[in-house]
Amino acid sequence: MSKISADKLQTELAKGTTAPVYLLTGEDVYRKGLVIEQLRTILHPDDFNFFKAQATSADVSEALAQANTAPVFSDVRLIVLTGIDKLRKGSKEQAALVAYAQNPLATTTLVLTHNDAKKIKTDKALADACGEAGRVVNFDELKNDDLSAWVRTQMSAKGLKPTFEAVDLLCEGVGSDLAALENEIEKLFLFTAQREDKTLSKEDVLTCIGFSKEENPFELSNALTACNKKNALAQIDKLVDSGEDPVAILSKMTYPILKMARIKRLSEAGLSNSEILRAAGLFPWESRLISSARNFPSQKTFLAVLNRLIDLDSGFKSGANLDPKTTLKGIVLTLLR
Repeated sequence: MSKISADKLQTELAKGTTAPVYLLTGEDVYRKGLVIEQLRTILHPDDFNFFKAQATSADVSEALAQANTAPVFSDVRLIVLTGIDKLRKGSKEQAALVAYAQNPLATTTLVLTHNDAKKIKTDKALADACGEAGRVVNFDELKNDDLSAWVRTQMSAKGLKPTFEAVDLLCEGVGSDLAALENEIEKLFLFTAQREDKTLSKEDVLTCIGFSKEENPFELSNALTACNKKNALAQIDKLVDSGEDPVAILSKMTYPILKMARIKRLSEAGLSNSEILRAAGLFPWESRLISSARNFPSQKTFLAVLNRLIDLDSGFKSGANLDPKTTLKGIVLTLLR
């Protein structure tokens, strides 16, 4: 056996195929948790033959003692140790896990989760042993295209038909936390339960994550990436008048400004649209930003704006007597003059 992709693992589990040892690496704890639940469903261990714990010194010893014991009134044991990245490299606990993986008991399925993508590169002995005996599967945090594809798949499984804008907005609003995204998708499913048309719009997403259309938290960001000076100035008025913290407004401005500057730099370097999408970490439907970036200011103006953003952040946080509307609008007027 060997290192395989998460998709290949799903194919194997769908067929009921299991291995004696699994090392689940990467920072996506949610999908690793789903794999553990799938294994429980496939193997059906009762309470006497299932053990799950954090990888502390005592628990590693207990887990391996159980892993080396034949199941009681059952065909299999399922042993799960989470967070083995916390074990010190070269420790006796880590050495014991390597030794077990080199000679696992056929009636036991041992699952190890490792949550540190950088550290796993130094834990080669354990990864090699697990790869020889079973499966090493990496679960990196989903981003960009992969994240939107996962959201679309989860929605489709519930009969929902999201627009590209709806998926984009949900990913931007919730982030890459799959558990939180699953919760929001369930809310959207319930929200549309009485509707015949299951098409999801960005307005549906805004409503379900707690904002009305008029309160779209991404409107300022959208105005800046569209280089829409009039709308950006109006959004600053609205946010300041509603009592939004100036530092929070500044944060809403900084990310899209940096994003557009990066896109413009890549475009001026002669990259194709598809290359810019990959290099800038954009969603496919954000290709419109490449055209918009042509209206973005020169590098000299951008650097001046960036320095001003840094100065304002420091000033707002230190309690300097700054008028939020005047200073924040000054950024927009300089940027989109």
